[in-house]
Amino acid sequence: MKLWLYYLITFFVIILTRYLLIAGGTYWLFYTSEKSIIKQSLALKHPQQKLIQKDIALSITATVATAICAALVMTIYDFGATRLYSSIEDYGAWYLIVSFFGVILLQDTSYYFFHRGFHHPLVYNWLHRGHHRSKNPTPWTSFALDFPEALIQGLFLVAIVFIVPLHFAVLALWLITMTIWSLMTHLGFELFPAFPSHWFGKWLISSDHHSLHHRQYSKHYGLYFTFWDRLLGTN
Repeated sequence: MKLWLYYLITFFVIILTRYLLIAGGTYWLFYTSEKSIIKQSLALKHPQQKLIQKDIALSITATVATAICAALVMTIYDFGATRLYSSIEDYGAWYLIVSFFGVILLQDTSYYFFHRGFHHPLVYNWLHRGHHRSKNPTPWTSFALDFPEALIQGLFLVAIVFIVPLHFAVLALWLITMTIWSLMTHLGFELFPAFPSHWFGKWLISSDHHSLHHRQYSKHYGLYFTFWDRLLGTN
């Protein structure tokens, strides 16, 4: 129990610090600095400070949920019950690439169906409503999740380490990718305006996709890719 509490506190501090630095730094760069895109474009609506404060508060609760799941994973790992490993020789270098893209595809698939389920009227108000308070998302919105939703998404991490052998480097890269992708899709504007129209860009969830989702709940449920949206008519 003491070990789990140690992990819980440690991960809470790490995850919250990461959020404040990355989301805060990105927001400053694009929204408040003298050369920010927002200040140079009248077409972009400046976000309301009250909504940003609510996003930050919600992100702190999401940090608690995520830290619980991370602490659970590490506690179980200490007992040797996960499929996490540290030696590349166990599965070979090629498996690092396969496992990374495999877990990305698994997460994207599970996220699509969970996300679409979160919008069901029976559960929306207590599972997903908080994330949609910002109709015009900002970097602060990237981690603004209701506690139950954050816990459910965190449990995917718990489940995956029992199913798929993952090197710690792959696990770290996956978490970094997820953080950056969430940040990019919540910028509130398209950083590379021509990219979504590119043949390759059409298959990736961009800021335009997710900004539209924040205003039209029946579109764009994907996390990384538009595959499931295209297949199931929500693109």
